[in-house]
Amino acid sequence: MIRFDLESMPDFGLGWLDASGPSHDVVLSTRVRIARNLQGYPFSVRAKPSDRAAILSTVREVLQRSAPLADGVIVEIDQLGERQQQILLERHLVSRELLKEESAPSAAALIASTSEPVGLMVNEEDHLRLQSLMSGFNPRQTWRVVDALDEELGSELPYAFHHEFGHLTSCPTNCGTGLRASVLIHLPGLVLTKEINKVLQGISQVGLTFRGLYGEGSEVVGNLFQVSNQTTLGKSEEDLIDHLQKIVAQVVDYEQQARSILLRDAPNVIEDKVWRAYGLLCHARALGFDEMMNLLSGVRLGLSLKLLSGPSVYVLNRTMVFAQNAHLEEARDGSLSAGELDIQRANYVRMALTEAEPSAGA
Repeated sequence: MIRFDLESMPDFGLGWLDASGPSHDVVLSTRVRIARNLQGYPFSVRAKPSDRAAILSTVREVLQRSAPLADGVIVEIDQLGERQQQILLERHLVSRELLKEESAPSAAALIASTSEPVGLMVNEEDHLRLQSLMSGFNPRQTWRVVDALDEELGSELPYAFHHEFGHLTSCPTNCGTGLRASVLIHLPGLVLTKEINKVLQGISQVGLTFRGLYGEGSEVVGNLFQVSNQTTLGKSEEDLIDHLQKIVAQVVDYEQQARSILLRDAPNVIEDKVWRAYGLLCHARALGFDEMMNLLSGVRLGLSLKLLSGPSVYVLNRTMVFAQNAHLEEARDGSLSAGELDIQRANYVRMALTEAEPSAGA
């Protein structure tokens, strides 16, 4: 197991950006994450530094024999500077909880494969958070990858388990399966047709919930919604995955219908919106993050409706990540003020979009 080095692994953990998965023009990514705790140790909120260190040491020893993480990279959070920690967050590889000073002063780590979309966070809210993040709408395959790692680790690690409540977790809402499955979905059609509130209310009535780009506590920007299961107790992992698959498939259908209606009823308005967004991204000299995300949403919609022939969805996905604050500062190798960040963001976006000049759709 090797240590993380951003310079030698500049694209670490970014396979989910490649726009290769099913329905990738609507669903950017699918994540499955499961919570596990080890018997004999206090839960993370009460664990001492010595407990956390012992947990990490035990997990590392087991992972030396793990096929899914045979090429594992270990990222010890307290060995990273604040900027590199934020880079991992911007890449959706770690949670805010793993980076919190009060919960991770030592022995908090991300362990991830460099070749497979699988890894785990150690000493987050729970001792272990096994996770996989894949391109497109792919809940079942994403779950299978996490399940394989869970089976392997569970054969050697004594999980905290109760015959009635299932897997025991720090937060009672995660008890049972410990599973959280989510999709990052782009819904500009439903927003523009003003059907989004009806859809969001509908999914909340069937056991799902929505959050912003970075999960709980984050805001919705760029018409990107993170939809996930709310409950983990009383159903099997397969049932939860199948339910998410079924409901999100319906949301994808609604979004595609809304896009078709927009193109049918207001083609000139939509085309103007798309090209204005593209023009601003190509020529702006300063861009705030929220503004950039909203403009990228317009270009992403234009690609889906074939009003633009480029840039590719992959370029848009990559721009969304690399034009965030920590990535911009890393590229300049120094701290930037808010105004400087907006200028550098605009510079990066212009450079990225000139790689693929679009033309008007048919």
